[in-house]
Amino acid sequence: MTTPPPGLRERKKQATREALREAALRLALERGPGQVRVEDIAEAAGVSPRTYNNYFASREQAIVSAVTADREARIAAAVAARPAGVRLADAVTQAVVEQYTNTGEREQKALLLITTQTALREAFLDTTAGIEPPLTAVIAERLDDAETRTARVLAASVAAAVRIALEGWLQPAGNAEAAESFATGGLVVPSGSLPDQLRTALAPLAPAFDAAEQHTRP
Repeated sequence: MTTPPPGLRERKKQATREALREAALRLALERGPGQVRVEDIAEAAGVSPRTYNNYFASREQAIVSAVTADREARIAAAVAARPAGVRLADAVTQAVVEQYTNTGEREQKALLLITTQTALREAFLDTTAGIEPPLTAVIAERLDDAETRTARVLAASVAAAVRIALEGWLQPAGNAEAAESFATGGLVVPSGSLPDQLRTALAPLAPAFDAAEQHTRP
């Protein structure tokens, strides 16, 4: 089924959201996150602070959104695009790893910025919850799960696993001084390979995906 294109109102809302998140990231990179106010972001995007609050609950949320925008939809789309013969657990893992690790120079600078602030790290981790709704729809279609209960459980588990992987990746390995630096918002050196962290976190879900797929087969 073909999804109809968004109407004019939705396109305007999307354009406003994009302008706000781009302004938030640009100002944060230029001044530092602590020197950016919601009013500054709104002004740079050409809207009022009240309009800003309709889209984002904080400056951290807007800054992080510039890095994570549409990632959840891209993960779901990547899973849907995999051939039917590909094991669902593999399709999900490949989609997650691709979308979290294929970053350009701009995204890498933004991620470095995020690791320097506790509030930004938390906002970044919170975005993993957004994986569940679009992924639920794709898994439900793949499993022919009309009630979506199984699909919701699997998608929620994926979102939790991704968050755990990111927490481990951002957690500095080393001494107590490094841990204290992490807790107080100091620069974090990500620990290990992010693809490896993601694959390790998602691996325990494979039997559940396999069982769900087996249940749908004649």
